[in-house]
Amino acid sequence: MTLKIVKQSLPKMDGMSLVTGKGVYTDDLTPRDALVVRVLRSPHAHARISRIDKTRAEKVPGVVCVLTHEDVIRKPFTRAGQSYPELSPHDKFLLDATVRHVGDDVAIVAAETLQAAEKAMKLIKVTYEPLPLVLDMETADSQPPIHPEPEILAKASFGFDPRRNIAGTVAFELGQVDEVMPDCDLVTTHTYRTQGQAQAMMETQRTFTYLDVYGRLVVVSSTQIPFHVRRILANALDLPASRIRVIKPRIGGGFGSKQTVHSEFYPALITMKTGRPAKIVYTRREVFRGTTSRHAMTFTITLGASRDGTLKAIDMNGIWDTGAYGEHAATTLGSAGKKVLTLYNRVEACRFQGKAVYTNHVPGGALRGYGVTQGIFALESAINELAHELGLDPAVVREKNMIRQGETTPLYNMVTKGAGEAPMLMDSCLLEACVARGKELIEWESTYPRQQMSSTRVRGVGMAISQQGSGLPNIDMAAASLKLNDDGFFSLTLGSTDIGTGADTILTQIAAEALGVPMDRIVLYTADTDLTPFDSGAYASSTTYTTGNAILDAAAKMLAAIQKTGAAYFDTVEENIDFDGEQVIRRQPYETISLAEFSQKITYSVIHEQLSVTGSYVPKKAAPPFMAGFAQVEVDLETGQVTLEDFVGVVDCGTPINPMLAKVQAEGGIAQGIGLALYEEAAYTTSGKLIQDTFMQYKLPGRTDVGTIRVELLDGFDDTGPYGAKSIGEVVVNTVAPAITDAIYNACGVRIRELPATPEKVFLQLKVIKSN
Repeated sequence: MTLKIVKQSLPKMDGMSLVTGKGVYTDDLTPRDALVVRVLRSPHAHARISRIDKTRAEKVPGVVCVLTHEDVIRKPFTRAGQSYPELSPHDKFLLDATVRHVGDDVAIVAAETLQAAEKAMKLIKVTYEPLPLVLDMETADSQPPIHPEPEILAKASFGFDPRRNIAGTVAFELGQVDEVMPDCDLVTTHTYRTQGQAQAMMETQRTFTYLDVYGRLVVVSSTQIPFHVRRILANALDLPASRIRVIKPRIGGGFGSKQTVHSEFYPALITMKTGRPAKIVYTRREVFRGTTSRHAMTFTITLGASRDGTLKAIDMNGIWDTGAYGEHAATTLGSAGKKVLTLYNRVEACRFQGKAVYTNHVPGGALRGYGVTQGIFALESAINELAHELGLDPAVVREKNMIRQGETTPLYNMVTKGAGEAPMLMDSCLLEACVARGKELIEWESTYPRQQMSSTRVRGVGMAISQQGSGLPNIDMAAASLKLNDDGFFSLTLGSTDIGTGADTILTQIAAEALGVPMDRIVLYTADTDLTPFDSGAYASSTTYTTGNAILDAAAKMLAAIQKTGAAYFDTVEENIDFDGEQVIRRQPYETISLAEFSQKITYSVIHEQLSVTGSYVPKKAAPPFMAGFAQVEVDLETGQVTLEDFVGVVDCGTPINPMLAKVQAEGGIAQGIGLALYEEAAYTTSGKLIQDTFMQYKLPGRTDVGTIRVELLDGFDDTGPYGAKSIGEVVVNTVAPAITDAIYNACGVRIRELPATPEKVFLQLKVIKSN
């Protein structure tokens, strides 16, 4: 197939407007008369509100409304943006008499000005009764319950047991681990820990609301999940979904933070109470304290192998800190097993056990990688350690054990397929080529394991591999509508959300290619729950793959409609009609009409019909992308300072629809992985307060901190993806941390099993090594 638009590195359609400051975001659209909403947040990690007095706050000039838990409906819900029925427990209330983390919501203030709202918040008098703190995830299941309320519930069976502070459990096994492990030549057991990580998008959460002329609630929000927002708000506010409309303007980044509903509730409550427009814009501190982060995790991994490096058994046992609420708890935990263990399909036995526990920390949530990042760090670090203990090259160990093109794994089929379905083959797996090419680019043969640069500086290299998903098979879906307008151009309406990835451009490329028309003949509109077709949202690496396939379905239907209507126009049979993107053609006898004239005539004067179709797609088969990541670091032996010199990422994402935008995605994901590996910390005080809650304390890597990042996209093809495409958005973050920590070990002998690998940790271990 000759592609004209797909596989072209076209600039983002809105790129120039963004760089010239013309992009319009949620707060830019807010009505001038909107009330300003602020939220009073708890200073305590766990307490009961025994008394709350809002009298003085209500008297502040300009204050219109103050709401507490006494003023709102009490109904449990989940804020996690997932398809119905939600897989996360319904354990949150619209304000509550119990607060469960520092930053939990206590009261809502609405005023004419920000100054009035801020002043009123300071005048709300709250009496708190401290409750026992649960701050250690490893002992949480033996501590007093954080959620003793009888009303909370789970709609999916994930081992939900709030009496033991368990939000969910995941367990599966292939083969008999306990029987295989004793027969292994080498058995290693190590424990690995990752920290909570902030999504750190540029635009904080923000929403404004108003009532339309029919009294319906309109919610304009920076969200990745407009259709889930509508359903979740309807449930929480006890309204019919038909009474709510959600509109998504341009989004200033999400990285998973906006896959959870946060800012939408507060102005919605105010608008419903007062009838007036209302808006909220989160401060950066509110984002840190009042939304979500990546789940902190602890994994203990036992590996069994033969002396030649053949991996025989894997046993993963994990604990997930879900914080005060169970949003995305079991699903991210499950991904840490299901999308990680399937990398190594030759094992005789593997087992995964994990539990997500409640603590009085900021809730965990969705973040790029969605659990796979944590699982890959643990397993790939363990594979690296196993290789070193066997005296083997870590690349060789992977080449011996990793999944390859045309292979399958009973584990993969066990955890993703239905009963009686045929085993899924990895028929678009270029992982072997990713490893081979990455070794070439990093010059593995000459740089592994280390290079002495001076008496105090040494370089080392390390590697890791990963896979992810492309949408969620048999769960999430997308729809796309195409309309032929009366001047021969097409309207494409989607419920999908571009969160800065360039998805609007990529999806328009797919539509233009499928219809055979130039991109400027496609007018795109997203996403409005009243006007656009359903889409699960921008998560699970689904947009290009799932929504792209929905567009192909719609395009096929539109081409069929043009052919059918062309036959009626020319008074012939459909088989005698062609369309080449410019003209509708009758082959015998030969006659043509331009698409513009055709669309005008069938609309105005001949057939009186406007062609409009809707296509949809639900993934039936996983199409995982693969990546091999290679890091070179330099360690200062006197200070423990680690400098990332070079990172190479080789990715199999099938056919990249827009190679330039795909590479930018990969580079950005690698940069986030570098932050996780070396810089970003999420520490708490003994009273449960997050220490790093502004960008002054929370250290994100800048351009000078990430070294050289090199990305190469292999020329792959997946026959289930649109024009062979798979996803790329998440897989690119996963290999970075284990590759960097092994590079540190290869450089200086320091093994970091708890992220981030700060200079202090490296220095202290160097001291121990020197003293021995």
